[in-house]
Amino acid sequence: MVSCISDFAAKGVKPVFGIISLVIPKKYTKLKIEKLAAGFKMAAKEFQVKILGGDTNEGKELVISFSLFGFSKKIVKRNGAKTNDLIICSGPFGYSAAGLSILLKNKKCSKTFGVKAKRAVFRPSCRLDLGLKNKNYFSSSMDSSDGLSSTLGEMSRQSKKRFVITRLPSEKDVFDFADSNRLDVNNLIFNGGEEYEIVATINPKHIMKMKKYARKNRIRLYEIGYVTRGKGVFYQKNGKLIRIKDGGWQHFQ
Repeated sequence: MVSCISDFAAKGVKPVFGIISLVIPKKYTKLKIEKLAAGFKMAAKEFQVKILGGDTNEGKELVISFSLFGFSKKIVKRNGAKTNDLIICSGPFGYSAAGLSILLKNKKCSKTFGVKAKRAVFRPSCRLDLGLKNKNYFSSSMDSSDGLSSTLGEMSRQSKKRFVITRLPSEKDVFDFADSNRLDVNNLIFNGGEEYEIVATINPKHIMKMKKYARKNRIRLYEIGYVTRGKGVFYQKNGKLIRIKDGGWQHFQ
């Protein structure tokens, strides 16, 4: 449900109704089904979505399909970035990828970081209010669930502009985790995926309004770069431009 709502948040669309379709294995216990239902109920309450119904079938594996419906007078597209726009994102990035590496590869970390990283995997959140209340400032936007590199690449291609990244949208503990485990922090930040943040471009005249909103609502807002003429996504470091390749999720590949 959060993944669907995150898409709506980035487009400035208020979610209203949802439909759930389930394929449940025969061996799935009643307790597990009740826990699954409780999770949907909790998310529906948090985002004020009414579940209209759905469909239930039996199968070999658990399959969850959620469809969301909503309304908006204006939908922010991904192709509206303009030269000299600023690139912003909610965040931070890197915790989801770090959490998976801890869970699947037993990477070492502090207890505090482990809790934070695993929460990013098991209890992700999205920025619905940020999108709904600030969409008029966005010239283009997308949700980042396919990975930050994929999101930036798609917005760059659709807008036919070059995106230059000047700041990595993450925190010190992510850098420390990557360093202690000899991991590429850029890979954690740009290619992790399943991080339901908003990536947007805005006219510089709106940046202070957005920062004020973010501070008031305790949201980490990162100003990570700018839009210019050209094509591609680049990371500006020590005066050099390093191309950021699309390393996120590729659908149907």
